[in-house]
Amino acid sequence: MSSGSGADSAPAPQSAHDSSTGSTPAATPTPGGSPTPTSGATPDATLTPAKGTKGGTFSSLKIRNYRLFATGAVVSNIGTWMSRITQDWLVLSLTGSSAAVGITTALQFLPMLLFGLYGGVIADRYPKRQILLATQAAMGLCGLSLAFLTLSGHVQVWHVYLIAFLLGMVTVVDNPSRQSFVSEMVGPSQLRNAVSLNSANFQSARLIGPAVAGVLITTVGSGYAFLLNGLSFLAPLAGLLLMRQSELFKVERVPRGKGQLREGLRYVRGRPELIGPIVLVGFIGTFGFNFPIWLTAFAHEIFHGGAGLYSFFNILMAVGSLAAALLAARRRSSRLRLLILAGVGFGLLEFLVSFAPSVWLFSLLLLPIGMLGMTTNISANTSVQMAADPTMRGRVMSLYMMVFVGGTPVGGPLLGWVTDTYGARVGFATGGAVSLIAAATIGVILTRVVGVRVKVGLRDGRPHVDLVPRTEGERVPATV
Repeated sequence: MSSGSGADSAPAPQSAHDSSTGSTPAATPTPGGSPTPTSGATPDATLTPAKGTKGGTFSSLKIRNYRLFATGAVVSNIGTWMSRITQDWLVLSLTGSSAAVGITTALQFLPMLLFGLYGGVIADRYPKRQILLATQAAMGLCGLSLAFLTLSGHVQVWHVYLIAFLLGMVTVVDNPSRQSFVSEMVGPSQLRNAVSLNSANFQSARLIGPAVAGVLITTVGSGYAFLLNGLSFLAPLAGLLLMRQSELFKVERVPRGKGQLREGLRYVRGRPELIGPIVLVGFIGTFGFNFPIWLTAFAHEIFHGGAGLYSFFNILMAVGSLAAALLAARRRSSRLRLLILAGVGFGLLEFLVSFAPSVWLFSLLLLPIGMLGMTTNISANTSVQMAADPTMRGRVMSLYMMVFVGGTPVGGPLLGWVTDTYGARVGFATGGAVSLIAAATIGVILTRVVGVRVKVGLRDGRPHVDLVPRTEGERVPATV
């Protein structure tokens, strides 16, 4: 890997002051300095990079520490996707039940629901690099354990359940630490770009991982896919060890004290720019992102395929998600209308694809579903991170991730039961309908809070949706 110049010291993105919420412009941190905590961005402010910020789709990769992080991540992400596909297919093979696949997914995310906020407190209290060294090593050991059980021929479904739960426990601390560590590597001027590239990184691995998993399952067996996943965690561990700590953007550590969990919840309460995206991704994560259940059921029951077809479905969704992530990396602002319209479109397409009569139409519609799902996720993630005070970011992101993936223990078994009882089409349609209703409802609530209304018209001969003030006057650029 080539060496980089380190993090730029460009000013943080600025948000317009809103006296009603008490927000103030963001401070300007420098590498090695302690940035002044920033308050939440207001709902009617368009967050854009500060003057002098270098743009470009891959601009954050100029920073050496982030390059090391991203390189290690893509290797372990490929292993993770191999393991996910193999795990889902293994459980389906052992039990023949879509509900069992849902239970596995639920157990992996149940710890986030139960303990997610405590993970955020830990992330704010201790150095994130050291936390990640421990969590990534633990994830690698979980992968190697499942590989040993499978290769030895002793694997049972309860083994998969147990390891899924242990992975979830590690994720409680790993997720908020990893999410908030991005800002320490790149600084606020490149945060939006780096978050988008993280998603692109994950989706790029999603193109490779399922394909490799499908080949391994059908040729040498599931155990070798789990083995490669366990070994893949050596890459992020090496990247973390090679980082230059002097080039990290230092933030104030939160000392040990009472009431830090309640403090984080109080901080989020009353801030619609944080609550809106968090609630939206909560509904979509709980009901709309149960693809392991639906895609295994469609591949096995509806279109009578095998692991190869299931892998193919995942690859198609990854292509759409990757395209959305790369487009987001070029975007210079986060607007409310993009978040809401992407959420509405995602739910609507999920509902429609459930009635697809042929495998080719079903496959084709997975591309835009992947795009809209990723656009919703990135828009919510970046706006929440940029609106959060650096000393609160770990707790805010733990709440975000707790809501986003913590609902899976509820949605996974429920929609797995619906899929087993009424069929894959009804299960998929149910998830899409709930996501659609939730996105539309939250969109209405947020637009009322911001004080704007939806206006549909034509611009250059094309349909255009905009948000305009309810009263006469200059247009308000609405963002989250």
